[in-house]
Order: sequence, then structure tokens, then C-alpha cells
Amino acid sequence: MSLTCFKAYDIRGRIPDELNEDIAYRIGRAYAAFLKPGKVVVGHDIRLTSVSITEALVNGLLDSGVDVHHIGECGTEEIYFSTAHFQMDGGIVVTASHNPKDFNGMKLVREGSKPISGDTGLNEIEAMVEANQFEPLGKRGTETTLDHRSAYIAQLLTYVDSSQLQPLKVVVNAGNGGAGAVIDLLEAVLPVEFIKVHHDANGHFPNGVPNPILEENRTVTIDTIKQHNADLGIAWDGDFDRCFFFDGDGRFIEGYYIVGLLAESFLVKAPGSSIVHDPRLTWNTIDIVNSLGGKAIQSKTGHAFIKERMRSEDAIYGGEMSAHHYFRDFSYCDSGMVPWLLVIGLMCEKDTSLAALVNDRMKAFPASGEINKTIDNAAQLLVDIEAVYAQQAIAVDHTDGLSMSFSEWRFNVRMSNTEPVVRLNVEARADVELMQQKTQELLRLMVPE
Repeated sequence: MSLTCFKAYDIRGRIPDELNEDIAYRIGRAYAAFLKPGKVVVGHDIRLTSVSITEALVNGLLDSGVDVHHIGECGTEEIYFSTAHFQMDGGIVVTASHNPKDFNGMKLVREGSKPISGDTGLNEIEAMVEANQFEPLGKRGTETTLDHRSAYIAQLLTYVDSSQLQPLKVVVNAGNGGAGAVIDLLEAVLPVEFIKVHHDANGHFPNGVPNPILEENRTVTIDTIKQHNADLGIAWDGDFDRCFFFDGDGRFIEGYYIVGLLAESFLVKAPGSSIVHDPRLTWNTIDIVNSLGGKAIQSKTGHAFIKERMRSEDAIYGGEMSAHHYFRDFSYCDSGMVPWLLVIGLMCEKDTSLAALVNDRMKAFPASGEINKTIDNAAQLLVDIEAVYAQQAIAVDHTDGLSMSFSEWRFNVRMSNTEPVVRLNVEARADVELMQQKTQELLRLMVPE
């Protein structure tokens, strides 16, 4: 059989034609054959199909002699945490993140929560799933329930000094995904008033797919911030490995500026540290890191690539403008809970607003935000765009797609690893009009009139 659910660094597909219980069972068998683990932690997101897909996956692991420690409904980062904290041999979370409700998928890690991607085993697992030829069944593994939440919450609380927090008013929008359950636990121990929007987990996604990247999904968060005169707003995707910020005026803050803000906070406490960033928008991050004596390191976009580079460089923090934030002391993994805890800590420490923390950087390096376009021949488009600007460019980089830099502006255009679209990002030096002009110029090349 030909599989389409295996992607560059995870598994994701439509139910049931691209991913189903049979394939999930085979993935469990193949994962066990590839990694040969003794004990694996498993959990799932809030999707309606996640329980049955997880049961099939677990059966595949058990039939392979693996002991399964089940943490139930969770966020992706809870699998990362549990794998490392409880010294498991691996972990698998069943989730399709922000994809439509008829999709599901998996993210796979090995010991220490090291990701398993295309170049570190996922291709081999895919081949075994396709072949469907496994060793005869032997002694079946055991399945137990693992209560991880108290240890996970304790870890989150190490990122903020709750005794120093002011009584902030924070709008939280879980998008009917999994974040609400964790917020409820943190609410009991933080002096924060949470105003909850689309809070309860609901795999029917009655208020739309939990994806704050979509502008239409931001409106309710913005309106609630204004209605309650809140200090800030936070929204998550379905498996809450990404978090998105809104300031006290309801303004959406691009993830790019949060990367710079968190990089600065780590470098103030640990001078000379390495910071990993993606190639899409870079100037603000590089400027901050260089000014504080840190080492800015560019990595290809994608959680597996960022994590691998962070480990090789022993980077203290890594950030992508897509709202993925990675932390050395969180097993080099991404978390959608740690960033906002750090941000409210900074707000209270400096006695200021989120807007005040990022305004100067937004003026110094205005950016377009990511623009997605469906393009028939994406590879040829990148070649054509490079030819148009080749004579003017100061620097050309192909780390991920096409990045071209000029004296006062730069852009990155790349093909998505997870969706059939081309993504464009443009930034400039303290010139909003130039940034907007060049953005429109590039869009005309991408979609001719």
C-alpha cells in the first residue's frame, strides 16, 4: 500500500482513507521494530477519532512486547515531558494539531524526547508499515496508566516566580482544544484572573479549527480582551504546542517578536548563550542576540530540525516565527505553556505591558507576517523569483526555500512541509512602507494578475 500520511517530521492524514486503525496498529509494530523500546509513553489530543487511533497504536506496541504507559488526553508537550521525566524509551502522541477535524496524526520521539523525523527513522518506519511484515507475536507487553500531571505542572511553575506576579487579567482561548485542562490546574496556583474563551475540549470544533494563525479565529480573543480590559490574550492550537499573543489593546503580536523577546530574556540571565532561529524572519532576532553577546544560529524550519540543531549547539532557547518555542531545560522541546509564563513574568518584573516590551522592535524591523498562497508549480516559482532579484541581492540563502537580503529589506519564500502552499515573509529596516511595497511586489510575482 502507498501511504500519504507520513510527512517530513510527523504523521498526518485524513481519516479513514489516509490514516485509520489498521495503519495505526502497523505504526505501533513498526515503531517497536525500529526503536526496540522496553517502555513507551502514549497519549492523545481531543479529536473524536483520537481514542480509537490510540487504542490501535497501543495494541501494535503491546503485541510487539512493549510496555505502554498511557497518559490519556494531553497536549503534545506532555508526551515530550513524560518521555524525558519518567525516563521512557520513547513516546508517541496522537494528534493532528491545527488540521481540520477529519484529520489525525502522530508525533514520535525516542529516549530523551529526541524527535523521530524523516532522516532519523520515520522513513524506515514508513517502509515497515507499507511492507506489513512483522515478527510473529510473542509475549505481550503490559499497559498501565501514568499520572504525569502533577510533575508536569511543577515543571511549568519553575519558569515563573508566582510570588512576584501582579494580579493580571488574561484572556485565554483554548479553541476547544486541550489547553483548557492545563490552564485550570495553573489557575489554582497563580495569582492571575483567567477569562476563558472556547475553553472546554470539544473534538467537534464547534467554533472552528483551533488555529490562531487564521485571522478569522482571532476575532473572539480580540473582542474579549477589549470587553474585559484585559492585560493580554493568549490563544493556542489544538495540541497547544504553539501559543499566540495579543496585547492589552487586542493587537495580534507576530511570533517573530516573541522570539526576540524571549531570546533577550535568556541572554540577560545567561550571557553568551546560543539562540537558534528559523530563516523566515531573522533580522530582529540576530540584532538582539548580537547586541547581548549571544550566538545567533540559523536552522531549517521545523521542530525536528530546530531540536537537532539546539542539541548540537547546546542552545538555551530556540524560536520559530510560527509560534513554536523550544527550551533546553524542557528537553530541547517546544511548549505552548512555557512562553506565556515567561512573558507574564517579564511584564511583572519590568512593571510594563506586552506592547511596551515589543513596540520598539516592531518599529525597528517591521514584518509582513506569514502570507500563504496555493501555487501549482511552487518549485519553479522559487527559481523565477530568484532570477528577478539576483542582480540586486546582497545575500542569497537556500537553507529553507529562498531567502534574499538587500540593504534595507529581505524576504523568505518557501514551500510548506505540511500543506500544499507557498509561504512568504518580508521584513525591512524601520520602514513599514518599504516592507509593504515589497510584499505587494512579491505577491504579484506569485499570483500574476
